[in-house]
Amino acid sequence: MFFDNRRHAGELLAEKLAAFRDRSPLILAVPRGGVAVALPVWRSLGGVLDLLITRKIGAPYQPELAIGAVSGEGFVMLNESLVAQLRVSRPYLDRTAKAEQAEIERRLRLYRGDRPAPEINGKVVILIDDGVATGFTLMAALKGLRRQKPDELALAVPVGPPDTLARLQVEVDALYYLAAPQYFSAVGQFYRDFTQTTDEEVIAALKEAWEMNGER
Repeated sequence: MFFDNRRHAGELLAEKLAAFRDRSPLILAVPRGGVAVALPVWRSLGGVLDLLITRKIGAPYQPELAIGAVSGEGFVMLNESLVAQLRVSRPYLDRTAKAEQAEIERRLRLYRGDRPAPEINGKVVILIDDGVATGFTLMAALKGLRRQKPDELALAVPVGPPDTLARLQVEVDALYYLAAPQYFSAVGQFYRDFTQTTDEEVIAALKEAWEMNGER
């Protein structure tokens, strides 16, 4: 056990990210748990707090098995070897990716209303989640962000297995983490309190950040 809760993890992560304090970073949190980690980071660093949602593409008849992922702007990443092994058809992939992108848009409307998506190009961007296991959806998120040409791209997570963190590190300019335990089964095992973050908490965090920045 490393963290009391997500807020505690975020406070510790903020110390690691202190170099960004005067750089007005765009902090993108992965809902829902990543928002609870990102909020104390934003309170410490300043900048802008917003969201990034990526959804997995599940295998036919095995929806929990990720064979791909889609990001909000429509970037699709596939596990090509698994797609070939399972003989997944292109129409299935296209249909499922479209449905998952629609779900991303629905969730963003719930959390952000009609507020426009933040500009990525030329920004210092920090992507934050409450932890990482396989890293597949985060990998898709990072690749999608990189295509939008940020000036600098960082990933910050409290905990993840060493092999996953090593794979993600090549996708970013900087990787920040607090723990990389060899024996890893799930992100929640490293939190004393891993209660699910609610939609209402996500909306409240964004409201606090946007009002602090003089936005509505």
